[in-house]
Amino acid sequence: MDEVINFDQQLLLTLNGSESTYLDNIFTMVTRTGTWIPLVLVLLYILLKNRPWREVVLFVLCLALVILVADRVSSGLAKPLFHRFRPSHEPALEGLVDLVGGRRGGLYGFFSSHAANTFGAWAFIALYLRRRPVTWTLLLWACLSSYSRIYLGLHYPGDILCGALFGSLTGLCVYALMLWASARWLEPLRPDWPVAPTVLGYRSNPEGIEPRDALLFALAFLVTLAVIALLALG
Repeated sequence: MDEVINFDQQLLLTLNGSESTYLDNIFTMVTRTGTWIPLVLVLLYILLKNRPWREVVLFVLCLALVILVADRVSSGLAKPLFHRFRPSHEPALEGLVDLVGGRRGGLYGFFSSHAANTFGAWAFIALYLRRRPVTWTLLLWACLSSYSRIYLGLHYPGDILCGALFGSLTGLCVYALMLWASARWLEPLRPDWPVAPTVLGYRSNPEGIEPRDALLFALAFLVTLAVIALLALG
């Protein structure tokens, strides 16, 4: 275990921070939840345009459940249970970790709530919409958001990996719950599909959203990145 912890620390020091104020500004914005509100609004517009409103309500409630479970288990259960210091609070790494803006975060960091939340949202939305542009866009978003925590010195790579795995599992389980709920209270969403065909062989959903709307979502993500890049200059 000591070797694993040492490797995790060395990998952190390799990936953490830089000498670039520009990159510091970029990842400070990337890590903020508020930065991605426009992307959430685009997703909501696409859903309301393509799907029945009752189904959209069920989707929103289930997505909120994904984030609630991922966040509460990581912050309310795992961190107090494992008591693993964040890199920013680890005495052995004092002076070695690049803390952008002096931010240290809470005392404990295992496992990452950011990673659990973003990868949970990725897994759930990807399984629901089943459009490759959306799936790959959300995966890039989850990876970028999670890496920002390493860059800022707030999490080890191991914190991110475990958070991502737990979040993805949470998204999958809540998706299965949504299928069950839709079969009871709405028309079945996916009556002829297994729970996770995107994991073992991706199948598009021809009745979910239009292909151009999936591309619109990807475009909204790229525009958000462009805005971040411009704002980071100032």
